[in-house]
Amino acid sequence: MKVLQPEGWPRPKGYSNGMAAKGELVFVAGQIGWTEKGEFEKNFAGQFRQVLINTIAVLKQAGAKPEHITRMTWFITDKRAYQESVRDIGKAYRELIGAHYPTMTVVEVKSLLEDAALVEIESTAVIPA
Repeated sequence: MKVLQPEGWPRPKGYSNGMAAKGELVFVAGQIGWTEKGEFEKNFAGQFRQVLINTIAVLKQAGAKPEHITRMTWFITDKRAYQESVRDIGKAYRELIGAHYPTMTVVEVKSLLEDAALVEIESTAVIPA
């Protein structure tokens, strides 16, 4: 896996501008912050943590690990809640994903399909050949 960072650009914090990789592609549908019992945490950081746990569980089914993630698209319902939770988000990310920063996009949306969902993340991973 190779980080793509155009010369002279400032290094982004918490993500990469681009990634190149060869291997088996794994596509993870949008994961939301519910448990296997369909229960949601009430706050953004708790749901975010569960989203990562759910994403890692799907990756594991393909034999992939968090460090194989090349792209994440985050859909959030409240920019302020995201900003207020950024410390807890970072802590959960480092604990579950580590110091691996794939390409990421964060988009604020009006709502998600599940009314209680505050965040949904879809991911792509590449298991090295």
